[in-house]
Amino acid sequence: MIRINLLGVDRQKSKKAIAFDIGKQTTLVCSLILVAAIAGIGWWYWTLSQTSARLDGEIAAAQQESARLQSVMAEVQQFEQRREQVQQRVALIEELRRGQSIPVQVLDHVSRNLPDMMWLTSLEVSGTQLTMTGQSTTLIALSDFVGNLGNGTILNRPIEIVNSQVDQAAGGLELVQFTVRAQVNVPPPPAAEPARGRGARGRGRGGRAG
Repeated sequence: MIRINLLGVDRQKSKKAIAFDIGKQTTLVCSLILVAAIAGIGWWYWTLSQTSARLDGEIAAAQQESARLQSVMAEVQQFEQRREQVQQRVALIEELRRGQSIPVQVLDHVSRNLPDMMWLTSLEVSGTQLTMTGQSTTLIALSDFVGNLGNGTILNRPIEIVNSQVDQAAGGLELVQFTVRAQVNVPPPPAAEPARGRGARGRGRGGRAG
């Protein structure tokens, strides 16, 4: 009689099935881990690529903005230089105008205060010094002339009679030869106002607000 141990065969099959199931599960888990790692690396690489592209775009935009600002700054500097040149020219023109008006004012002041029976033979302005020579029929007219010249702001007092002498003219007429000297009152040029920049305006507004 032959006996077959079927129970042992079933146990061996069960052990093989369990071992096979564990191997499959391990392989599956490892595969999932590998796939997840590959996916993670791919996502990380894609994220870095997107960030790098974004940063490259920002850098390019910043470089363009920097170039634009440099051109704007160059234009601003040119404008400031032109503004300073214009201000210098205006100041020079105003100075020339003041300088040209002084002789005219002196001549007008002298002519208005010149008495009768008196005439000038020369009038010279050298810097701020006025020198006049002339003739008069009387010393009183000369005294009045000097007194009248001091009644104004164009000439500084005192008005000096450098010399005066009486000469005998033709026909027995006495003429007083004289030389008068005075200092022209030249007003100082107005002080230039300091340029107010954006910072100065900002400080001014801040002070008013406080």
